[in-house]
Amino acid sequence: MAEAADFQGTSASPARRWLRRTGALMAAAPLLAGLFQSPAAAQADAAAPTAAKAVSGSSTVAVSLDSLSPSAPTDGDTITVTGTVTNKGKQAVTGSRVDLRVGPELDTRSAIDSAAERTSFTLGADGTQVGGKYVEKFAKLAPGVGERFSISVPVDKLDLGDSGVYQFAVAVTGQTAAQPWDQVLGIQRTFLPWQPDEADTRTKTTFLWPLISTVHVTAETGSNEQQTPVFRNDDLAKEISPGGRLDHMLSLGKDLDVTWVLDPDLLASVDAMTGSYKVQDESGTVTAGTHQAVAKKWLAALQKAVADKEVVALPFADPDIASLAHNGTGVAGSLAHLKDATDVAASTVETVLHVQPDTDFAWPVDGAVDPSIVKVATSAGADKVIARSDSLAETGGLSYTPSAARPIGGGNTAVVADARMSTAFDTDMTKSGASTLAVQKFLAQSLELDLQTDKQRSVVVAPQRMPTGSQAQAMAEAITALQSSNWSQSQELGAAAKAKPDPEATTRVPSASEYPSSLRKNQLPKSAFEQIAETQGKLDNFQVVLTNQSRVVTPFGRAINREMSTSWRGRPAQAETFRTGVEAYVDDLADQVKLIKKSETKLSGRSATIPVTVQNNLVQGVHNLVLRLTSTSPTRLKIGGKAYSEQPVAVSGGHSSSVKFTTSANANGRATVVAQLYTQDGQAYGSAVTFDVKVTEITPTVMLVIGGGVLLLVLAGFRMYTQRKRAAARDAEDGGPDETDGTQDGPEGPEGPDGRLPQSPETDDPQHPSDPTPDTAAESTDPSGTGERVDR
Repeated sequence: MAEAADFQGTSASPARRWLRRTGALMAAAPLLAGLFQSPAAAQADAAAPTAAKAVSGSSTVAVSLDSLSPSAPTDGDTITVTGTVTNKGKQAVTGSRVDLRVGPELDTRSAIDSAAERTSFTLGADGTQVGGKYVEKFAKLAPGVGERFSISVPVDKLDLGDSGVYQFAVAVTGQTAAQPWDQVLGIQRTFLPWQPDEADTRTKTTFLWPLISTVHVTAETGSNEQQTPVFRNDDLAKEISPGGRLDHMLSLGKDLDVTWVLDPDLLASVDAMTGSYKVQDESGTVTAGTHQAVAKKWLAALQKAVADKEVVALPFADPDIASLAHNGTGVAGSLAHLKDATDVAASTVETVLHVQPDTDFAWPVDGAVDPSIVKVATSAGADKVIARSDSLAETGGLSYTPSAARPIGGGNTAVVADARMSTAFDTDMTKSGASTLAVQKFLAQSLELDLQTDKQRSVVVAPQRMPTGSQAQAMAEAITALQSSNWSQSQELGAAAKAKPDPEATTRVPSASEYPSSLRKNQLPKSAFEQIAETQGKLDNFQVVLTNQSRVVTPFGRAINREMSTSWRGRPAQAETFRTGVEAYVDDLADQVKLIKKSETKLSGRSATIPVTVQNNLVQGVHNLVLRLTSTSPTRLKIGGKAYSEQPVAVSGGHSSSVKFTTSANANGRATVVAQLYTQDGQAYGSAVTFDVKVTEITPTVMLVIGGGVLLLVLAGFRMYTQRKRAAARDAEDGGPDETDGTQDGPEGPEGPDGRLPQSPETDDPQHPSDPTPDTAAESTDPSGTGERVDR
C-alpha cells in the first residue's frame, strides 16, 4: 500500500531526513579526501586483486543464516547469528572466515525489496566488516561439505545510528587454488530492525490467524437416528493430530495476540468426528472412524484458545466469492447459497466453540477485488471486505502507507491488508534459513512503515489461507518479535475496520479487467454453478415428499456450500468429482421411492380394478405424492370413467403400498397405460411405469346365452308373483286358509309380519352366476412386509 512513497525515495519525517542527510555527508568526507590522494596510493589500490575479483566468486560458497536472535535488538543486547556455510565449488576453500557486515540504512520499503533481491556481493553496497574477534575461521572448506558457524556480537559493536532498518549480512572470505587471494566467496543478506527506544507513535497491527481446511465431509449420512457422517478421507484426522498442520496452528496461535479467522465447516467437521463417523477410502470402501479422542482434544484446546480472543467466522465452507461474482451470478439460486452459508456460520461457531463470532467480514481470494466481487461479498450481509494493497493500490502519491480502513461506498468498508507483510511467509519455509530471512524482512517492513510518518495508523496482515506448519512457525516467530518491539502494538480486526480512514487514501475499487489473470484461471467455472443449480432442483423436488425433511435438507445444504469452497482452486478434477458425487447421491435417494414395474394385465370383462404399487425404501415415510394412471387409448379403456385418474399416496418408511384404480373397457383389444408419480405442485417424480392392458373378446353367442339366462330368471319370478297373488285372492273369498293346502297365517306361514317373503342372507346382495368376474383379484391395502432400508 502507498508504495508511491517508496518509488519517490521519501523518508520517515523531515527531522529524520535531516539527520540522515547530515550523516551521509559526514560519511562521504573520507571519500572526498580520497580524491586528493597521491598517484602512488591510487596505483597501489588498483593493483589489489581482492576487490576486483570479489563479485565473480561471491556465489562459490552457499551461506544459510539459520537464526538471528534477538530479531529486533535494543540497547544492551547481544546478537547471536548461527548458520551453515557450504562449498559448492570443485576446489577446496582455504583460509576462510565467516564475518558479519553492517550495510547502510535503508530509507524506503522498496529499498528493502531491492536489497533482498540481490544475490551476489557488491563492494560498498554490502557494508563494512564488523571484524575483530567477531568472526569464525575455517582452515579448509571441502567441496560439498557444510560447516556450522555461530557468532555473537554486542549490538553496540555494530555502530548502528538512528532508528531504522539496516542491511545486515553474513559473508565468507577465502581463497581457492585457482584464485589464491582473499575474496568474498559467498554472502547472505538480511535486515536488522533497530528501534532502541519506544517509538513516538506505534503502529497498530492486526494479524489474521486463519483456521481453514479443505472439504472433508461428503453429503452421505447413515440411516440411524444420529445420521452418522461419511468423510471423503482421513486427512482431517492427520491435520488435527499432534504434529499435524492444524494442531500446530492451534498450539502456536493460542499464545499470540491475533484475530482468529475460522471456517465453520472445519469446526462442524471436527465436531462430527467426536462421535461415530465413517471414512471412505480411494476405492470407495467405507470403514469406521477411530479418531474421536483426537477430535475432542483439539476442539477443547481451541475452545480455550479463543475464549477471550476476537473470532471472525467466514461463511460456511469458505465459499469462493470471486468465482461466484464472475461465473455464478448468472445462474439462478447461486447467491442464495452464499446467504445460506453466511446465516449458518454464526450458529455453527457458537454451538461448537461457545463464543459469538463476527460475521461482518468477507475475504476474497488473496484480497483481490473488483466491483462485482464487492457486490457479491456484501450481498449476504457482510459490510466489510478484506482486500489487499496490491489490488486496491494507492494512486494519490501518498508518502506513507495509509490505514487499512477505506470507505468504498454503499456503507461498505474495504479493510486493506498490507501486501508486503501479508505475503512474507507464502514461500517454502521448511528450511530454517528461509524462515529466518522471512521473519527479518517482515520486521523490517513493519518498522520502515512505522518510520514513514508521525501519524498513527492501523495495519492489517492477512496471510495465506492455509499456511503449512513451517509457514505457521515463521509467522508465530515474527508476531512474537513484533509484539515485543518498540514500534508496534496489537489491535483486533474489528477495531482496525472502525479506525478513522485517511482522507487521502484511495477508495477506488479496481475494474474487472484489473483482476489478476493468475487468479481468474483457477476460478470455479460457470458449469460448476449450473451443476450446483441442477442438484438443488433435484433436492427441492425430493424434499417435498419427505415427512422429516431436515434429515435430507441439512446435510445436502451443507454439501452444496462445500461445492463452492475456495479450497477447490487449483483442483478442478477433485471439485468436479465432489459435485458429481453429491448429485448422484440425491438421485439415489430419490430413486428409493418408486413405482414397481408391471407386466401385461388382462381384463375379461367390461370393468375391473388395476392395482399399482409404490415402494418406499427410505427409512422415513413419504407423503404429498399423487399417483396418476393414464390410458393412452381412452376410447378403448377408461380410468375412473375418463382418460386418467389420480389418487394421493403416502407410504411408511421401508414399506410398499398398492393404489387401486377402477377401469372400464369399451372395446376389445390392447390399451397402453402409463403410471406416473407427481408431487403436489405438479412436478413429475421419478420414472413412469408403462404397461399394457388386454381386454379379452366378448362373442355374440356368449352374450345370447347370458341374455337368455337373465330372461328365464325374470319369467320365473313373474310366474311366482302371479301365483301368490291368485292364492291370496282365494283365501279372501273363503274367509280363511284352506286346511288342506298346508299353509297358515302368521309367523309360521311363508310370509312375514309385513306381508313380504323373508329374505335369506344370500339375497341381501344378489349376484347372478352369469355376471362377469374381474380377472384382477382384489388386493389388501394393508402395509406389506418391510423392504430394504437405506440411509434416509
